[in-house]
Amino acid sequence: MPKKMGVKLIAQNKKAYHEYFIETKYECGIALVGTEVKSIRAGKVNLKDSYVRIKDGEAYITGMHISPYEMGNIFNRDPFRNRKLLLHKSEITRLRRATEAEGYSIIPLSVYLKDGLVKIEIAVAKGKKLYDKRSVAAKRDAQREMERKLREKY
Repeated sequence: MPKKMGVKLIAQNKKAYHEYFIETKYECGIALVGTEVKSIRAGKVNLKDSYVRIKDGEAYITGMHISPYEMGNIFNRDPFRNRKLLLHKSEITRLRRATEAEGYSIIPLSVYLKDGLVKIEIAVAKGKKLYDKRSVAAKRDAQREMERKLREKY
């Protein structure tokens, strides 16, 4: 079966952009079994409330839900199991150091297919306070209002 070239977005964690300030992004692979890959290709993955942990020098994604594949029967795994992320040792070290700082965590931003392989985009992020969320919303509303006025003017 030939590989499909290009990038196809499967799932996105929109809540992450609302809840966190995104610092640095990384692209990584993920260790999956066959039925999980088929389920992801069908778009049955949820990143809500998932995060990445560094344990024993390896990165694991926790809380990511991959629905069981309908034709998978006995080969299906636990939908919420921890899955290993495929990163270089230097990247894992950088991530570990970044999360040691107060308020920083590693969160998944999106799941996509790149040249036929499942990839996850993760980010080092700092949690927003309530007043940060309000200021971002106020700026967005002001920008929208300015654009509306400019359209009316011309």
